[in-house]
Amino acid sequence: MAPILDVRNLQTHFFTKGGVLKAVDGVNFEIGAGEIVGLVGESGSGKTITGFSILGLVDAPGRIVGGEILFKGTDLTTLPAAEIQKMRGSRIAMIFQDPMMTLNPVLRIETQMIEAIQTHDSSVSKDEARQRSRDALGLVGISSPDERMRAYPHQFSGGMRQRVSIAIAMLNRPDLIIADEPTTALDVTIQGQVIHEMQKLCKKTKTALLWITHDLAVVAGISSRICVMYAGRIVEQGPNEALIGSPMHPYTSGLLGSVPSKNRRGEPLQQIEGIVPSLLDLPPGCAFENRCSHAVAACRQAAPEEMVMADQRILRCFNRVGQSQT
Repeated sequence: MAPILDVRNLQTHFFTKGGVLKAVDGVNFEIGAGEIVGLVGESGSGKTITGFSILGLVDAPGRIVGGEILFKGTDLTTLPAAEIQKMRGSRIAMIFQDPMMTLNPVLRIETQMIEAIQTHDSSVSKDEARQRSRDALGLVGISSPDERMRAYPHQFSGGMRQRVSIAIAMLNRPDLIIADEPTTALDVTIQGQVIHEMQKLCKKTKTALLWITHDLAVVAGISSRICVMYAGRIVEQGPNEALIGSPMHPYTSGLLGSVPSKNRRGEPLQQIEGIVPSLLDLPPGCAFENRCSHAVAACRQAAPEEMVMADQRILRCFNRVGQSQT
């Protein structure tokens, strides 16, 4: 079965006075119907710009300079802005890290939710839209939905506003949801509840979900596959169990080592030394080389290409974890 989303060699660059910033540089991944894929990386890795690129939300001085974004077989990079606009909120939805990018501060929640439905389907009555809104709020753990729907965004806590924005994203049963750090503002209990409900939603409606986060612990609990991004490129991607259980890229290994685990109780957390290089001045070789304990001469000479491993994992590395150094 063809994937819902197939991103091929995506390149999104920002043309600044200081030079060309390659925020996304040759990214490849796909998501099938009902599948949850995690996109993980540090701040500045390019993961959010990847999500914005899919939705056509990259503003000047940035633009997509290469690659394809195939959504149900249609290349989104070839569509006019008006067509992309029609898809947002209906066939493709996004949950932003800041809920106020979704919510209008001067409109009641009810007005915004009903409008989100009727804008894309005028045949839906106001009563039906109101009931769908109640149901969506219940899915994300908001009690007394009728009372809450009459409120304004400023009357909610930050975590409550985020739950409302998640509910709005789910309203029109989209084919694809892009979630950018959607549970960061939620407490652990509600975070778990929202993750569980989104898993059920994807399974029931076959909605594809791209979960963008810096938190490997969260993505390990929700996704079937994980893509690890560093300095504009995906350096390792593969099935959840394989990548978490036996990381091949030193960066993936470092991220996992920095996450508390019951299997390493009492041991100090690992730290990845150094900082991410400037995307305006990337080295000729591997961008992770200056922070990598596995680096060899080849790492300084050229950037590694994608390799498909025996377990169908995709890797960019000359000297993977567990491989003898040369």
